[in-house]
Amino acid sequence: MERWTSNHWTDHRRRGTAFLGLWACLAAWAGAPAPFAPPKADELVLYRRATLIDGVQAGARPGMAVLVAGERILKVYPDASAPTADVEKARIVDLRNRYLIPGLIDTHVHLATPPNRRQAEAEMRRNLYGGVTAVRDMADDLRVVSELARASRVGEIPGPDIYFAALMAGPGFFTDPRTVQTTAGGVAGQEPWMQAVRDDTDLPLAVARASGTSATAIKLYAALSPELTRRITAEAHRQHLRVWAHATLYPARPSEVVAAGVDAISHACLLVREAARYVPAWGEPRGAVDLDPIRGGNSPALDRLFRTMAGRGVVLDATVAAYGATSLPPSSASAGSGSPSTTHRGCDDAVGAAITGQAYRAGVPISAGTDFVAPASEPWPELFREMSVLAEMARMPPAAVLRSATVNAGHAAGRDEEMGTIEAGKLANMVVLSMNPLTSVEHLKSVVTTIKRGRAFQRDSFVPLQPEDIVDFD
Repeated sequence: MERWTSNHWTDHRRRGTAFLGLWACLAAWAGAPAPFAPPKADELVLYRRATLIDGVQAGARPGMAVLVAGERILKVYPDASAPTADVEKARIVDLRNRYLIPGLIDTHVHLATPPNRRQAEAEMRRNLYGGVTAVRDMADDLRVVSELARASRVGEIPGPDIYFAALMAGPGFFTDPRTVQTTAGGVAGQEPWMQAVRDDTDLPLAVARASGTSATAIKLYAALSPELTRRITAEAHRQHLRVWAHATLYPARPSEVVAAGVDAISHACLLVREAARYVPAWGEPRGAVDLDPIRGGNSPALDRLFRTMAGRGVVLDATVAAYGATSLPPSSASAGSGSPSTTHRGCDDAVGAAITGQAYRAGVPISAGTDFVAPASEPWPELFREMSVLAEMARMPPAAVLRSATVNAGHAAGRDEEMGTIEAGKLANMVVLSMNPLTSVEHLKSVVTTIKRGRAFQRDSFVPLQPEDIVDFD
């Protein structure tokens, strides 16, 4: 919900995808596969002689091979030990002098606030060709998001897999104009994907309604007490949904949100309220927080919180770059740092980075999420900016930054068994690089190929938008 953008854009004209939806429907009717569908299970591809950074073992291992069958990884072994049968049956892809990493995951996107199908498809395409194979959509108009997720999953459009949340908040939140945008045709606070909850709400029914949208999680946004936060979380877990929460829920403070049992919390700058004596309710005036003890990255209040988070494995989706409004392009400066819920009187990307760095040193799993939209002409995913900020400002080493967009991001999305590492049985979500990302996160911009569910997308097939392709829908 945090993201705002006025620079709506599309690459349909350049790529000729304006008719893709119709084409896909006709192709499906005729029995033909969708243009970006995963390969069949009996299609074998052997990626040989790669330097493997698998997310399981530390460091990079040269001379490794990965056998893929359809959309799954079948085997991982030293290339010198490749069985003759595998070599003879599989199509060979030689990755000599190449690095193979798990597919990247952006843990904080908003693809439909407000809904704009063409903009979303263009953003998804840029992400995929830049190495992003999955995203976590943090509450939008799920009528649109679920269709995007379906189309991407079956291969009608190129894009990452989408795992998304239905939103719950106290009634006071639903005066926010974004809730009207994401429930057009309905009533904000009364739709299954965007529900107002009270102490007397039938929570089993509310969670079941949310689950019926195909959401895999509940997002807790605002205007929730500690006790109601705990009750929603318990019921969501009972119905096998994850719980992703804003770090402060006004009045629930971060330690109370974590104590409620949530799986992940979002926005480093929302953690400044942990050090405050009083956390106002949603809609009350918010006094300034003394940020001086936080800027140094050694706040005692946050240290106590981070020890608890580390012990419970609660992920911090920090979204640090979103607070850099002064350094972000004008079209995206309001996407996160300008949101009413994440502006904190001086808590900018420098303070957010100090908080995130302290969390990292305390052992909290950090995930890489963006919550902003880059200009249409930007050739690389927004995720790369967040990862650079984690390295340069939060002072996380490259290996930890890479982990934030793979292993930890998979855990945040609740998809540990499917993605985040390169292992037998997992989805064949991988990225081929020409440079070593363990020496610099900037080397992530050396993408050669993205492999999503076994299908290869060549980076040189991606054409950045030109000025004449950019359409403003406002």
